[in-house]
Amino acid sequence: MTIIAWDGKTLAADKQSTCAGHASTVTKIHRTQTGLVGFAGKASHARALLEWFNAGAPLERWPASPDRDNWADAIVVCPSGEVREYVGNGGGHYELVEDAFCAMGGGRDYALAAMYLGKSAREAVEVACALDITCGMGIDTLELE
Repeated sequence: MTIIAWDGKTLAADKQSTCAGHASTVTKIHRTQTGLVGFAGKASHARALLEWFNAGAPLERWPASPDRDNWADAIVVCPSGEVREYVGNGGGHYELVEDAFCAMGGGRDYALAAMYLGKSAREAVEVACALDITCGMGIDTLELE
C-alpha cells in the first residue's frame, strides 16, 4: 500500500512497496515536465504513467493498464499549483482537487486527519506510517520550484 500527501507546499510519500507479502523500497514521487507526480497502486502501470507524464501527458497516448482490475492512481501538482487526481484507467482524464490538501493510498485517512490538525505533508506521512503496517520504509518529499 501507499501514502502520498500534498499540503499545498510539499508532496510527500512513503517508500514501501508490498507484493505477495514481501516489502521493498521504492520511489513513488517524481519531478516531471508536467509537475510533481505521486503514484499509488500497480507498480508497472505507475512506471508507464511516469513515462507518459515525462512525455508531456498527451491524452491520445494514455497508457491504459493491461490488467483492467489492477492499475495505478496519480496525484499531479502542476507548476501553477493546480492539483489533479488521475484515477485508475480513466483514459488520461483527471479531477481537479480544490481542497487545501489531499492524500491518496492506503494511509490516506490517517494523513488527511493529520493535515486537518495542522501537520505538514511529511508529518502526515509519518503518522500514516506509524499507524498503517502497509506504509513505511522511509519518506521522500518534493516541493514546487
